[in-house]
Amino acid sequence: MNLKELAGILGLSQTTVSRALNGYPEVSEETRERVRLAAERHNYRPNHRAKSLATGRAMAIGHVIPISTKHEMVNPIFGDFIAGAGETYVKQGYEMVLTVVEDNKEDEAYRQIKSRGNVDGVVVHGPTLNDPRIALLNEIGLPFVVHGRSSGSNQRYSWVDVNNKRAFERATDFLLDLGHKRIALINGLENMDFAIRRRAGYETAMTKRGIEIDTSIMRSAEMTEIYGYRAAREILAADNAPTAFIVSSMICAIGVRRALSDLGLQMGKDVSIVTHDDMLSYLPNGDDVPIFTATRSSVREAGKRVSDMLIRCINGEIESSPTLLLEAELMVGQSTGPAPR
Repeated sequence: MNLKELAGILGLSQTTVSRALNGYPEVSEETRERVRLAAERHNYRPNHRAKSLATGRAMAIGHVIPISTKHEMVNPIFGDFIAGAGETYVKQGYEMVLTVVEDNKEDEAYRQIKSRGNVDGVVVHGPTLNDPRIALLNEIGLPFVVHGRSSGSNQRYSWVDVNNKRAFERATDFLLDLGHKRIALINGLENMDFAIRRRAGYETAMTKRGIEIDTSIMRSAEMTEIYGYRAAREILAADNAPTAFIVSSMICAIGVRRALSDLGLQMGKDVSIVTHDDMLSYLPNGDDVPIFTATRSSVREAGKRVSDMLIRCINGEIESSPTLLLEAELMVGQSTGPAPR
């Protein structure tokens, strides 16, 4: 069915039907709802190109991924984020444009995107300390929302983030309350904002309890299973090994658990683990009872929130530079217990 046929069924002009479907304010709520229900009943889908011409917009959102981080393309965290964002794009009639670029050409990619006008805005992934992309995007005037934040940036920008510092402070306090004092930190790359904030939360909790920070039981690297495994084996082989680990990723935590198994140590009894859980679709944290005690925050939900915020900014529906800080939930699982004597 096309627009003309739908308009004929409703007894309305094509212009009125188009404006109702695209949310124009001059169309009454009663008419808008009538058109929406008819469109659903007759399985009508607006023509993307026609909608773009009518609104003067590309009706697309961009995601730029540097080649050096091409692992993001198969990273389940990125995949869940895109799945969440995609739900919003479909509902709002937007398409997604994914651009993979060489590391030293990322700035050029954003400038080309702006000049071509093939997207209405972009999502910024993996913000770093003083991330230069924020100043660039403000300079060229391309609407954007950051998934995360950039420590040290004095720019105005929109972002959606989880309270990583508070989450890891709570996780550390939980282990300290169980009597653990030697707590290792297996973190992500610490030029990344989330990892900076998670380390800060860990250190804050330890310092408040009067426990000296020991960098010999702290690690920072790309968050993979093998990294978690090797880091745990190395830390546990040293004198005065820790009785607990705080880990920045469920994937790394699986590696830590494998290291404990290799060493004949029982998780939750000999060594405790608290991890961060992005509530990944393909990697659930157990069934009724969580396997890992975890600070939980859905990256899929974050994808929905980021994309919705960006589209609303593009539409002028909300104030400039909105922000949203999500709190992680601490879920107690089978991976933690009192510190061993």
